[in-house]
Amino acid sequence: MDRNEKKRLRGRIGEHLDVSVARLTDDEAVFLSDFIDEYGEKHRGRTETRTSSHTGWSSDGKYVRTDKFTDTFTDEVGIRTDHEYWDDDGQSGQSTHDIKDARGILNWFKERG
Repeated sequence: MDRNEKKRLRGRIGEHLDVSVARLTDDEAVFLSDFIDEYGEKHRGRTETRTSSHTGWSSDGKYVRTDKFTDTFTDEVGIRTDHEYWDDDGQSGQSTHDIKDARGILNWFKERG
């Protein structure tokens, strides 16, 4: 891909995602461009939930933690990740993270194979 084409592609991606600190390979730029093109029909509104459990140790002893991760493709191009956890000793918590940058989107897909 020549410089002008990559610059055009990066500008187009930048209309939807933050690319200010992302160095993109040619393949990554093409992937993100395709992702944006297909977002409405393939991704928008889709939700994926994963649950897992593991054992941990604290000063109070052994506990079992259950994690629930919910990823939602938002109306605007991006992914909202919700994380909830419950420990069998009564501890719990939750957090939300919005992924709206090019590198974050690429990493999300990379982590899921």
